[in-house]
Amino acid sequence: MNTNQDILLTIAATLRSFLDPLLGNPDVVDVTMYGVALAAILGIIFGNAVILVWAERKVAGYMQSRPGPNRVGPIGLLQTVADTIKLITKEDIRPKGVDRWVWFLAPVVLFVPTLAAYAVFPFSEGLIAVDLNIGLFYFLAVASTVTIPFLMAGWSSNNKYSLIGGMRSVAQMVSYEIPLVFSLIGVVMLVGSLKMSSIVEAQSGIWFIFLQPVAFLIYVIAATAETNRTPFDLVEGESEIVAGPMTEYSGMKWSLFFLAEYANLFAVSAIATTVFLGGWQPPPMPAVMRDAVAFIPGWIWFAAKTYFMIFLFMWFRWTFPRFRVDQLMSFGWKVLLPLALANILVTGVGIYAYRIAIGG
Repeated sequence: MNTNQDILLTIAATLRSFLDPLLGNPDVVDVTMYGVALAAILGIIFGNAVILVWAERKVAGYMQSRPGPNRVGPIGLLQTVADTIKLITKEDIRPKGVDRWVWFLAPVVLFVPTLAAYAVFPFSEGLIAVDLNIGLFYFLAVASTVTIPFLMAGWSSNNKYSLIGGMRSVAQMVSYEIPLVFSLIGVVMLVGSLKMSSIVEAQSGIWFIFLQPVAFLIYVIAATAETNRTPFDLVEGESEIVAGPMTEYSGMKWSLFFLAEYANLFAVSAIATTVFLGGWQPPPMPAVMRDAVAFIPGWIWFAAKTYFMIFLFMWFRWTFPRFRVDQLMSFGWKVLLPLALANILVTGVGIYAYRIAIGG
């Protein structure tokens, strides 16, 4: 058993020993423990979103030669907290003619798959909520449902711009989800497993970004489109359709869409870290240097790589102009998809040739 598992088990045992005499009923204790675990995940998501919003505004400021947030708190660190308070106190307006329950449920449903995806992220060795044998498949299946709440919001808002945004979201996400999935198949072929921890452990010698550079490039482009970020932000293109599916939302409902965007950004970055950048493992280096950095916990490496990927996506947003709809669709179907299929073919041929060479 590793250190991370020891720490988690110690915390769980201490909490249970406190709750047992307090609540009495073992079933109630179990439910409470699950509630605490859920609260911890929500805390990570909310806390991470606060950091990412501040970081994005700082990156945007740097790209545009201005300071960014610098008034509320040191270097603007409390600006996001102030904005959160503002959103909580804003009036929640429901326009006339909306399909009430579908409109109300859309931001809630959007947040559910985002929350579920965090269950399979291997933050470090043993530091994973559920290490499923089909972990990568589980993530892709859960992530694919994100299209539904955008369509719900667009259709139920009784607004033409919202409906156009909802229809765009379906077309865009379906078009780019296929090459995204295909970009990961090459890695699965190399590892022979969909288990997240197995994928990370297989990169102990060399990261898969060096064995699958084309797949990594395809994944980054497709993930940018999947998260509706520039240059693929056609779903909520301000200059064309106001705010797309979110046009008729305000207050906390709008902030749930905003929160889900950054939670999804972290999710796709975490998958890139897991599949291509070695997960919790340090970079490839000589044994002497590897021993020198052995004291650094795995979750530190995981977080550093994930935030590097997030910075990459932020860099894209403030560098590239928005695609037109026809350019977006043509690029996805005519360039990314054939390239992803070609990568699978080359990977299969390479694996077959390697097995013949070693007499396997």
